Amino acid sequence: MPSPASAGGPPSVRTAFVSGARLAGWAERFSASHGGYRLQDDDDGLRLVAADGTVALLQAPWPADGRPGRGAGPLERLAALASQPRRLGLLLVRRGGYGLGVASEGTLHASKAGTRYVQSRTAAGGQSQQRFARRRSSQADALVVAVAEQAGLVFAGHAFEYLVPGGDRTLADLVLAEPVLRDYAQLPRLAYLDVPEPRAAVVKKAAADACAVRITVADPPG
Repeated sequence: MPSPASAGGPPSVRTAFVSGARLAGWAERFSASHGGYRLQDDDDGLRLVAADGTVALLQAPWPADGRPGRGAGPLERLAALASQPRRLGLLLVRRGGYGLGVASEGTLHASKAGTRYVQSRTAAGGQSQQRFARRRSSQADALVVAVAEQAGLVFAGHAFEYLVPGGDRTLADLVLAEPVLRDYAQLPRLAYLDVPEPRAAVVKKAAADACAVRITVADPPG
Protein backbone atom coordinates (compact mmCIF):
# COMPACT_ATOMS: atom_id res chain seq x y z
CA MET A 1 0.00 0.00 0.00
CA PRO A 2 1.29 3.52 -0.76
CA SER A 3 2.13 5.65 2.27
CA PRO A 4 -0.68 7.79 3.70
CA ALA A 5 -0.91 11.54 3.18
CA SER A 6 1.48 13.67 5.18
CA ALA A 7 0.22 15.28 8.37
CA GLY A 8 -1.98 18.27 7.78
CA GLY A 9 -2.33 17.61 4.04
CA PRO A 10 -5.37 16.54 2.07
CA PRO A 11 -6.25 12.84 2.06
CA SER A 12 -4.48 10.77 -0.56
CA VAL A 13 -6.82 9.07 -3.03
CA ARG A 14 -5.77 6.40 -5.52
CA THR A 15 -7.51 3.93 -7.80
CA ALA A 16 -6.65 0.34 -8.63
CA PHE A 17 -8.29 -2.41 -10.65
CA VAL A 18 -8.38 -5.93 -9.21
CA SER A 19 -9.81 -9.01 -10.90
CA GLY A 20 -12.48 -11.04 -9.16
CA ALA A 21 -10.04 -13.93 -8.73
CA ARG A 22 -7.58 -11.68 -6.83
CA LEU A 23 -10.09 -9.71 -4.77
CA ALA A 24 -9.99 -11.89 -1.63
CA GLY A 25 -6.19 -11.67 -1.51
CA TRP A 26 -6.30 -7.90 -1.99
CA ALA A 27 -8.78 -7.57 0.91
CA GLU A 28 -6.55 -9.69 3.16
CA ARG A 29 -3.55 -7.48 2.43
CA PHE A 30 -5.63 -4.33 2.97
CA SER A 31 -6.73 -5.68 6.34
CA ALA A 32 -3.18 -6.56 7.38
CA SER A 33 -1.89 -3.11 6.38
CA HIS A 34 -4.62 -1.09 8.10
CA GLY A 35 -5.48 -2.98 11.28
CA GLY A 36 -8.57 -4.80 10.02
CA TYR A 37 -11.77 -3.37 8.56
CA ARG A 38 -15.54 -3.47 8.70
CA LEU A 39 -17.80 -3.78 5.65
CA GLN A 40 -20.45 -1.30 4.55
CA ASP A 41 -22.67 -2.38 1.65
CA ASP A 42 -23.75 0.98 0.18
CA ASP A 43 -25.64 2.00 -2.94
CA ASP A 44 -22.45 3.11 -4.70
CA GLY A 45 -20.43 0.02 -3.84
CA LEU A 46 -18.87 -2.02 -1.06
CA ARG A 47 -16.85 -0.02 1.48
CA LEU A 48 -14.01 -1.41 3.55
CA VAL A 49 -13.61 0.98 6.49
CA ALA A 50 -10.27 0.23 8.14
CA ALA A 51 -9.38 0.66 11.80
CA ASP A 52 -6.85 3.39 10.96
CA GLY A 53 -9.43 5.46 9.04
CA THR A 54 -8.48 4.37 5.54
CA VAL A 55 -11.51 3.69 3.35
CA ALA A 56 -11.63 1.55 0.21
CA LEU A 57 -14.64 1.75 -2.12
CA LEU A 58 -15.05 -1.39 -4.21
CA GLN A 59 -17.25 -1.10 -7.31
CA ALA A 60 -18.33 -3.89 -9.64
CA PRO A 61 -17.30 -3.56 -13.29
CA TRP A 62 -20.94 -3.94 -14.40
CA PRO A 63 -24.43 -4.10 -12.89
CA ALA A 64 -25.86 -7.41 -11.75
CA ASP A 65 -28.64 -7.20 -14.38
CA GLY A 66 -30.41 -10.19 -12.88
CA ARG A 67 -27.17 -12.19 -12.66
CA PRO A 68 -25.80 -11.48 -9.18
CA GLY A 69 -22.62 -13.06 -7.97
CA ARG A 70 -22.87 -15.95 -5.54
CA GLY A 71 -21.09 -16.26 -2.23
CA ALA A 72 -21.37 -16.37 1.54
CA GLY A 73 -20.78 -12.63 1.99
CA PRO A 74 -20.78 -9.36 0.04
CA LEU A 75 -17.07 -9.55 -0.78
CA GLU A 76 -17.42 -13.05 -2.22
CA ARG A 77 -20.50 -12.04 -4.17
CA LEU A 78 -18.69 -9.03 -5.62
CA ALA A 79 -15.75 -11.21 -6.67
CA ALA A 80 -18.13 -13.69 -8.30
CA LEU A 81 -19.96 -10.92 -10.15
CA ALA A 82 -16.69 -9.49 -11.49
CA SER A 83 -15.64 -12.97 -12.65
CA GLN A 84 -18.64 -13.44 -14.93
CA PRO A 85 -17.74 -13.68 -18.63
CA ARG A 86 -19.50 -10.58 -19.95
CA ARG A 87 -18.51 -9.05 -23.29
CA LEU A 88 -17.56 -5.40 -23.60
CA GLY A 89 -16.76 -3.05 -26.45
CA LEU A 90 -13.87 -0.63 -25.78
CA LEU A 91 -13.67 2.80 -27.41
CA LEU A 92 -10.65 4.82 -26.30
CA VAL A 93 -9.75 8.07 -28.04
CA ARG A 94 -7.47 11.04 -27.46
CA ARG A 95 -6.08 13.78 -29.67
CA GLY A 96 -3.11 11.63 -30.61
CA GLY A 97 -4.89 8.41 -31.50
CA TYR A 98 -7.41 5.74 -30.66
CA GLY A 99 -7.76 2.20 -29.33
CA LEU A 100 -10.67 -0.15 -29.97
CA GLY A 101 -11.46 -3.63 -28.76
CA VAL A 102 -13.89 -6.33 -27.78
CA ALA A 103 -13.09 -7.98 -24.46
CA SER A 104 -14.34 -10.62 -22.06
CA GLU A 105 -12.81 -11.86 -18.79
CA GLY A 106 -10.02 -9.33 -19.19
CA THR A 107 -8.92 -10.68 -22.59
CA LEU A 108 -9.15 -8.99 -25.98
CA HIS A 109 -10.93 -10.91 -28.73
CA ALA A 110 -10.47 -8.18 -31.33
CA SER A 111 -8.59 -4.90 -31.21
CA LYS A 112 -7.02 -2.09 -33.18
CA ALA A 113 -4.96 0.95 -32.21
CA GLY A 114 -3.89 3.83 -34.42
CA THR A 115 -2.47 7.34 -34.38
CA ARG A 116 -4.11 10.52 -35.58
CA TYR A 117 -2.87 14.05 -34.94
CA VAL A 118 -5.00 16.90 -33.60
CA GLN A 119 -3.14 20.17 -33.08
CA SER A 120 -2.84 21.52 -29.54
CA ARG A 121 -4.45 24.80 -28.57
CA THR A 122 -2.42 27.94 -29.21
CA ALA A 123 -2.07 31.09 -27.16
CA ALA A 124 -1.60 33.24 -30.25
CA GLY A 125 -4.20 35.94 -30.89
CA GLY A 126 -5.99 37.53 -33.82
CA GLN A 127 -6.10 35.93 -37.24
CA SER A 128 -3.38 33.46 -36.29
CA GLN A 129 -5.47 32.13 -33.42
CA GLN A 130 -8.53 31.82 -35.65
CA ARG A 131 -6.54 29.96 -38.30
CA PHE A 132 -5.18 27.51 -35.71
CA ALA A 133 -8.67 27.02 -34.26
CA ARG A 134 -10.12 26.19 -37.68
CA ARG A 135 -7.29 23.77 -38.39
CA ARG A 136 -7.68 22.11 -34.99
CA SER A 137 -11.44 21.78 -35.48
CA SER A 138 -10.93 20.22 -38.91
CA GLN A 139 -8.39 17.75 -37.53
CA ALA A 140 -10.70 16.80 -34.66
CA ASP A 141 -13.59 16.24 -37.08
CA ALA A 142 -11.39 13.99 -39.22
CA LEU A 143 -10.30 12.05 -36.12
CA VAL A 144 -13.91 11.49 -35.03
CA VAL A 145 -14.97 10.20 -38.45
CA ALA A 146 -11.91 7.96 -38.83
CA VAL A 147 -12.28 6.41 -35.36
CA ALA A 148 -16.00 5.78 -35.89
CA GLU A 149 -15.28 3.98 -39.16
CA GLN A 150 -12.57 1.85 -37.58
CA ALA A 151 -14.80 1.05 -34.59
CA GLY A 152 -17.52 -0.14 -36.93
CA LEU A 153 -15.04 -2.53 -38.54
CA VAL A 154 -13.62 -3.83 -35.23
CA PHE A 155 -17.02 -4.26 -33.59
CA ALA A 156 -18.65 -5.95 -36.59
CA GLY A 157 -19.32 -9.63 -36.00
CA HIS A 158 -18.69 -9.39 -32.25
CA ALA A 159 -21.74 -9.34 -30.02
CA PHE A 160 -21.24 -7.49 -26.73
CA GLU A 161 -23.60 -6.07 -24.14
CA TYR A 162 -21.78 -3.03 -22.72
CA LEU A 163 -19.72 -0.17 -24.11
CA VAL A 164 -16.66 1.20 -22.28
CA PRO A 165 -15.58 4.71 -23.34
CA GLY A 166 -12.24 6.15 -22.34
CA GLY A 167 -9.66 8.85 -22.99
CA ASP A 168 -11.09 12.23 -23.99
CA ARG A 169 -14.76 12.29 -22.95
CA THR A 170 -15.79 14.87 -25.53
CA LEU A 171 -14.12 13.06 -28.42
CA ALA A 172 -15.52 9.70 -27.30
CA ASP A 173 -19.04 11.14 -27.22
CA LEU A 174 -18.57 12.63 -30.68
CA VAL A 175 -17.36 9.31 -32.07
CA LEU A 176 -20.36 7.49 -30.62
CA ALA A 177 -22.68 10.09 -32.15
CA GLU A 178 -21.54 9.14 -35.65
CA PRO A 179 -24.27 7.34 -37.68
CA VAL A 180 -22.08 4.29 -38.33
CA LEU A 181 -22.10 3.53 -34.59
CA ARG A 182 -25.79 4.23 -33.98
CA ASP A 183 -26.58 0.68 -32.80
CA TYR A 184 -23.54 0.49 -30.51
CA ALA A 185 -24.21 3.92 -29.01
CA GLN A 186 -27.52 2.60 -27.67
CA LEU A 187 -25.80 -0.02 -25.50
CA PRO A 188 -25.40 0.57 -21.74
CA ARG A 189 -22.14 2.35 -20.96
CA LEU A 190 -19.89 1.29 -18.13
CA ALA A 191 -17.61 3.51 -16.07
CA TYR A 192 -15.35 5.79 -18.08
CA LEU A 193 -11.67 4.78 -18.22
CA ASP A 194 -9.01 7.45 -17.82
CA VAL A 195 -6.26 6.24 -20.15
CA PRO A 196 -3.14 7.76 -21.74
CA GLU A 197 -2.63 7.89 -25.50
CA PRO A 198 -4.25 4.64 -26.66
CA ARG A 199 -1.59 2.28 -27.95
CA ALA A 200 -1.80 -1.52 -28.20
CA ALA A 201 -0.51 -2.00 -24.64
CA VAL A 202 -2.99 0.59 -23.33
CA VAL A 203 -5.90 -1.19 -25.02
CA LYS A 204 -4.76 -4.52 -23.54
CA LYS A 205 -4.61 -3.04 -20.03
CA ALA A 206 -7.96 -1.31 -20.52
CA ALA A 207 -9.54 -4.66 -21.36
CA ALA A 208 -8.29 -6.09 -18.07
CA ASP A 209 -9.31 -3.01 -16.06
CA ALA A 210 -12.79 -2.86 -17.58
CA CYS A 211 -13.45 -6.43 -16.40
CA ALA A 212 -12.10 -5.85 -12.89
CA VAL A 213 -13.32 -4.40 -9.61
CA ARG A 214 -12.56 -0.67 -9.42
CA ILE A 215 -11.07 0.13 -5.99
CA THR A 216 -10.73 3.71 -4.78
CA VAL A 217 -8.66 4.00 -1.61
CA ALA A 218 -8.74 7.18 0.48
CA ASP A 219 -6.29 7.65 3.35
CA PRO A 220 -7.55 9.50 6.45
CA PRO A 221 -6.85 13.26 6.53
CA GLY A 222 -3.54 14.14 8.12
